[in-house]
Amino acid sequence: MLVKRLALFFGLVFGLVGMQGPEFAQQYRQRLAGAIDELMRVVAQFDAEVERQSLTPEAAIQRLETNPDPLARERGVAADNDRTRLVHLQNALAAAKDEAPVRRLWGLAQTFDLEIAERAFADYEPAAPTTGEAFVVGAVFGLWGWGATHLCAWPIRRRIARRREAAARIAAAEPT
Repeated sequence: MLVKRLALFFGLVFGLVGMQGPEFAQQYRQRLAGAIDELMRVVAQFDAEVERQSLTPEAAIQRLETNPDPLARERGVAADNDRTRLVHLQNALAAAKDEAPVRRLWGLAQTFDLEIAERAFADYEPAAPTTGEAFVVGAVFGLWGWGATHLCAWPIRRRIARRREAAARIAAAEPT
């Protein structure tokens, strides 16, 4: 009886924790979109500066990276990194916005950006999402918690059952 109650308790706890996954993913996507907006602004500003000099972005970056001035070289590396990061984050957001919930979570895992996730987690506030995706994930985690509790309790229950069987045999063998 105790194991059944523990299994139910852990199933509910795991289910509630699992339901937070889609909520965190939603907040992560919002952070990702904000980072993309800011990087687009930075890259657009660089591109405008480059255009005024009648250069391509690649030529301007190369010119900066080969400049003897350390500040200019650092600016060239930063501009190149900004462009690369923008493409990476745009791909991550596209994967995270997939229509199918399972593919969306898989895409999020494949293109996960730790820096964005850390910032999202720092501001994360648990919620009780009411989407179908959250209920499915919650149910899966709930079943996992329930099953894990039963699995962990199985050796203990087996030992108790053996002791009871042994005690019953001894009691049956004793003359009354």
